[in-house]
Amino acid sequence: MKFSEMPYSRPDMDALFSRLDQLTSQLEAASSAQAQLELFKEKDQLMSHFSTLSSICSIRNTVDTRDKFYEDEQAYLDEQYPLISEKLQAFNKVLVASPFRAQLEKELGALLFTNIELELKSFTPEIVPLMQEENRLTTEYQKLYASARIDFMGKTVTIAQLGPYKQDPDRSVRKAAIEAEGSFFDQNQEALDELYDKLVKNRTEQAKKLGFDNYVPLGFIRMGRNCYTPEDLDSFRKQVVRDLVPLTVKVKSRQAKRLGIDDFKFYDNVFMFKDGSAKPQGTSEEIMAAGRKMYHELSKETGEFIDLMLENELFDVLAKEGKAPGGYCTSLPDYKYPFIFSNFNGTSGDVDVLTHEAGHAFANFIADRTIPVPDSRWPSMEGCETHSMSMEFLTAPWHNLFFGDMTDKYELSHAEDALSFIPYGCLVDHFQYEVYSHPEMTPQERNETWARLDRMYRPYLDFEGLPFYGRGAGWQRQMHIYQSPFYYIDYCLAQVMSLQFFALSLKDRNEAWRKYMDFVRLGGTKTFIDLAHSVDMRSPIDEGCVKDVCTAAFEWTEKHLVE
Repeated sequence: MKFSEMPYSRPDMDALFSRLDQLTSQLEAASSAQAQLELFKEKDQLMSHFSTLSSICSIRNTVDTRDKFYEDEQAYLDEQYPLISEKLQAFNKVLVASPFRAQLEKELGALLFTNIELELKSFTPEIVPLMQEENRLTTEYQKLYASARIDFMGKTVTIAQLGPYKQDPDRSVRKAAIEAEGSFFDQNQEALDELYDKLVKNRTEQAKKLGFDNYVPLGFIRMGRNCYTPEDLDSFRKQVVRDLVPLTVKVKSRQAKRLGIDDFKFYDNVFMFKDGSAKPQGTSEEIMAAGRKMYHELSKETGEFIDLMLENELFDVLAKEGKAPGGYCTSLPDYKYPFIFSNFNGTSGDVDVLTHEAGHAFANFIADRTIPVPDSRWPSMEGCETHSMSMEFLTAPWHNLFFGDMTDKYELSHAEDALSFIPYGCLVDHFQYEVYSHPEMTPQERNETWARLDRMYRPYLDFEGLPFYGRGAGWQRQMHIYQSPFYYIDYCLAQVMSLQFFALSLKDRNEAWRKYMDFVRLGGTKTFIDLAHSVDMRSPIDEGCVKDVCTAAFEWTEKHLVE
C-alpha cells in the first residue's frame, strides 16, 4: 500500500487501555509459559497497530506542521503516550515476575527481560502529567523551529534551504547565511530559553519522583544503555579529547590551507574546497534513480528494499514551507514498512539520506522479516546508528553515480566530516551532562558552559562577529538537545564502528558487507558491545579503540588529499 493511501483514524484509547488491563490480568492468572507467550503476542499486535497509527500521524504532522488536523491529532497522542507507558509497565511487571520466566527467556530472549527491568526503573504513574507536559514542550519546540521564514538574498527560505548558501564559494555569502540563520534563533531567544528551562525542570522533577538525584541516570536508562556505564562514556569522551581532537585540528588546518584562509572562521567550517564543496549531480528524481541503481547492484536484499520504498511512497525528502526540519527514519509495523523523512537542499546531505537514513530503513526491512519478536528487532540507538553510518561508507563504490567527477572530493570530505563529527557529538553529550547535573543553571550559564566545552572539543573554531553562535547559544539549533535528551553520543560510538567497517571495506569489500549483514541480522537480540564482538570488531568503549580506529581513518585522508 502506498503511504498516501494508508488510512488514519484516532486510536480508540479506551478500548486499547481496557484490553491491556485484561491482558495483564490474564497474564498473571496464566498457568503455563505457552499461555503467557500467546498473551505477549496479542499485546504486541495491539501495540503494533497503535504504533502504526501514531507513526502515520507523526509523519503527516512533520511533513506539514501547518496541517491543523494532524497538529491536533499529534497533540492528542502526546497526551496518550505516558498513559500507554503506565499500562505497559503493569503488564511488564507481571511478565518479569513470571514463574515461567526461564522458559519465556528461551522463547523471547533474556535481553528482552533485561531491557524491561531497565524500563521499569524509568516510570511510575505519578510522573504521567510531567511526561505529557514534556511531550507538549518538545512538539512546541519543533513547531517553532519549523516556523522559520528567513529573508535572504531576495528569497524567503527555511533553515534547511539555507544549507547551500552556507557552502557557497563566496565567503561573504557563507557568513551572511550563518548570520541569517542565527537571526531566527536570536529573534526567538526568549521562547527558546523558556522552553528549555521548562524541559530541564520537568525532566529533573521526573527523575526526583523516581528516586534519582537528577536526570542524568534517568536519561541514561531511557536511552536503553544496557552494557556500559556513565563512567564508560566519560572515559570515551576523554579518549576523544586526548586522541582524536588533535587529529581534527590537523584536518581543519589542512582545510584552511586548501581554502587559502589564514583566519578560519565558523562560517568556513562546512566549506571544504576552494572551488566549492562536492554537490550531487542532477535533479532530486535523478538522485533517487541513482539510489535505486546503487541498491540493486549492492545486494539482492537491498534491491528488494529500495523497490519497496520507492513503489510505496516511503520517502518524503524535498524541503518545503511548513515542513519540520531535520531527517529521520521511522517504521509502520503493521505494513512492515520503514519511512524516510528529510529535507533535500542541494548539498551532499541529500545523498546521505540515501545512505544514512536508508541504512536505518534497510535494517528495519530486514528485522521485520527475520526477527519474530518486535521488541528484539531494534538494538539500542548506538547499534541503530551503526546501521546507518556504516552504510554511508559501504556504498562508496556507487558514490560516482551521485557526484561524478567530484567523487574524490566527496569521499575526502565525508571521511574528514566523520572524524570531526565525533568531538562535536561528544560536546552535545557533555553539555547535557553538565546541564542536568546542574539544573539550576540560568540561560546565560548554559551558554557559557557550551562555549567552554566547545573550546575543548572544537578548538579550531572562531565565532567572532556572529551574535547567536558567539554568545554560546549554538546548541539551540541541535534538535536532539530539546527533543531526545542524551541521544547523541550514540552517533559518536556508531561513527567509530562505521570507521571500522570502512577500514575493512578498503581491504575486502565483500567481507565488510558480510559482517555488516551479520550485524544487521542480529537486530536487537544482543547488547551493543556484544553486537560489535559478535562480528569480530572492537567496541568503541574499549580503551585505545578511538585512537587506533580514528588514526587509521586520518591516515587514509592524508593519502587521498584533493585540492
